[in-house]
Amino acid sequence: MEHADLIVIGGGQSGLATAALAPRYGFTRVLVLESAKEPGGAWPRYYDSLTLFSPARYSALPGMRFPGNPDRYPRRDDVVAYLRTYAGRLSASIRPSTTVTSVTRKGGVWRVRSKDGREFTAAAVVAATGDFGAPFLPEIPGRTEFGGRVLHAADYRSPHVFAGQRVIVVGGGNSAIQIAAELGPLASTTLATRRPVAWTPQRPLGRDLHWWLKHTRFDIAPIRRLLAKIPVSVIDDGTCRSALDRHGVDRRAMFNAFTTDGVLWADGTHEPVETAVFATGYRPAFGYLTGSGALDGTGAPLHHGGLSTMVEGLGFVGMEFQRSFSSKTLRGVGRDAAWLLHRLSAVRR
Repeated sequence: MEHADLIVIGGGQSGLATAALAPRYGFTRVLVLESAKEPGGAWPRYYDSLTLFSPARYSALPGMRFPGNPDRYPRRDDVVAYLRTYAGRLSASIRPSTTVTSVTRKGGVWRVRSKDGREFTAAAVVAATGDFGAPFLPEIPGRTEFGGRVLHAADYRSPHVFAGQRVIVVGGGNSAIQIAAELGPLASTTLATRRPVAWTPQRPLGRDLHWWLKHTRFDIAPIRRLLAKIPVSVIDDGTCRSALDRHGVDRRAMFNAFTTDGVLWADGTHEPVETAVFATGYRPAFGYLTGSGALDGTGAPLHHGGLSTMVEGLGFVGMEFQRSFSSKTLRGVGRDAAWLLHRLSAVRR
């Protein structure tokens, strides 16, 4: 059994930022438990062409700038390389290929068990696994009878395998738009959404949106409940929008049902379809905390700003709108981690 001052579950951007800041708050022995073969979280598994909509200067974790032109928009592989380098500089001990199955607390000590039978103990635990491990597919009538392919954006990699097909992309966020835009030249593609796509210019008045978010302090405004009600908006410099138009990618109201060979549109029209790609987000993935008292009936954490309101010595980092608009981003996880570590250190003392 291995003991630490702090155990961080998850070696993605949130977990690495937490591990980097932990020594400042008195956690000298830090363990990071990562289920994958190397740190990096979900980034290595995102689709090939994924491009950040925040410039490199606004995409860094605490203590290490993002390399290259600060005004460029990094791609997936840029982020993977950045996180790999970042992890290599940490004083924390990282345990790859360590899938956590249970986390329990007894006598003021947390006991963490992994799938392969190893056990770890600590005074405090931070759950930084995010939600990528639980892709959300909405229940749509006829899905099980549909003879085509249904996949989530988490399993999408590149457009080439769909060349010549009739494809529907479901969703109105940045990922859905990027995927539909790159499918357009190769496949007959339609974007299906519940409401019209909302567009936000990437460079209003000649400045990147994130410059405005920083200088208005909206990026860090502690208005989580209000922010959670803001409709999903696609940040675009015009590239994706023009690509959709150029390649004939139309937008339609969400279809009502699958059939054996296609979909039934809201107007009653049946159309044969070969593939449906759902870019419909994710749900909390904290199954290892089941039975700890830290989760509600839906499996979501009960917390205030990331600090568990139910169990002492437990926190969360990397959840959407956890404390602010930027909580689930490379630029925002460090702020949330610092806030949480300060409070966990006080409890520990």
